Amino acid sequence: MMYDQILIRFGDLTLKGKNQKEFLKRLYALIHLKLKDFQVTIENTHDRVYIHLNQEDPQKILKQLQYVSGISSYSLVVRCDLDLPQIKTTALHLMKELVTTPMTFKVETKRANKEFPLTSMEVTRQVAGYVLANHSDLKVDVHRPQVTLHLEIKGNSCYLYNFEYKALGGYPVGVAGKGLLMLSGGIDSPVAGFLAMKQGIEIECIHFESTPLTSIESAQKVVDLVKKLAGYSATDQIVLHLVPFKEIHMELLDKVPESYNITIMRRMMYRIADLLAKKRHCLCLINGESVGQVASQTLQSMVTINSVTNLPVLRPLCTYDKVDIIKLSTQIDCYELSIRPFEDCCTVYVPKAPATAPKIDKAEEYEKAFDYESLIEKAVSETKRITIDKDSDLDLTGLGLEVREVLKEN
Repeated sequence: MMYDQILIRFGDLTLKGKNQKEFLKRLYALIHLKLKDFQVTIENTHDRVYIHLNQEDPQKILKQLQYVSGISSYSLVVRCDLDLPQIKTTALHLMKELVTTPMTFKVETKRANKEFPLTSMEVTRQVAGYVLANHSDLKVDVHRPQVTLHLEIKGNSCYLYNFEYKALGGYPVGVAGKGLLMLSGGIDSPVAGFLAMKQGIEIECIHFESTPLTSIESAQKVVDLVKKLAGYSATDQIVLHLVPFKEIHMELLDKVPESYNITIMRRMMYRIADLLAKKRHCLCLINGESVGQVASQTLQSMVTINSVTNLPVLRPLCTYDKVDIIKLSTQIDCYELSIRPFEDCCTVYVPKAPATAPKIDKAEEYEKAFDYESLIEKAVSETKRITIDKDSDLDLTGLGLEVREVLKEN
């Protein structure tokens, strides 16, 4: 095709006031990072970004733009000078490349440059008439056309395109500060992390591993999920905290009534996450809970579990249906990883009748049965912190040992 540029449009960024420059600065940096391996020229303006392809494969560029939050939409475009005969000729060439069988079309013009002597409607009529007279396979249908030719008159140029691709939207990742994602390895939490990043939150991840109570493949699944999420980050990397949870897990199973096991387990996880989040300057906790989906996600359970932290707890999926979550999981290429049949510590010993309306005072009473504070202190001190790149080849399963030993070997 004759497309020579990609036109990037902003979404919610245009609504920003005095801090818009900071948002745009972040977005420009993110675009440059994602396209660093391509010989393209990037032109930044106050309301658009133009990527000059310089013979690069446009489909590869479009694929990378799918990882950039803060973009509303983008289009492959052809640029020509602001000259009506040249606009007509360029429009005809584009339509001849695109349309090779009988088809209906229409022309739509946006004239941002009000100094151009013709109105939008006059440009549309002249260009449509010229294309129609010189392309035998085209007929005009202004109501339901099979293809639309868009003209955007801006500055000293006219940009012509046929398709507008929806992008991630939201805000450039990192502009909203940093949060700690509680990553289980299931379907929900990676999607929650993605949605948080899409709204501008940089994330670090925390995972509670209980090898050998749980398999090392369960921890490997988490590593692989972090690799997927790293593609959306501002550095192509995400920090993962692997917390040794086995001792706390065993104490819970031994000392806490079965119905409160999940509640107390989650309270321990929140306490540890709270400590690590503050240590790493994270402003919030993030998880994949959806209201009412399981016993620990009823509103009463959330109140009881949340009471151990004063950090905001973000639940991007709180009103989502499972079908919608799976759709998003598939979109970000996490679904097949998430359904690998390896259980984490939240699912390996699920109570037969978990409490769905646990009380804070009861939870506090049951916690007196063991010295959880020293166990938490030990777990935090022994937490392994690793930085995972989107192209990381870290293999925890290779040595067949516990996570701690594999990381020591590596």
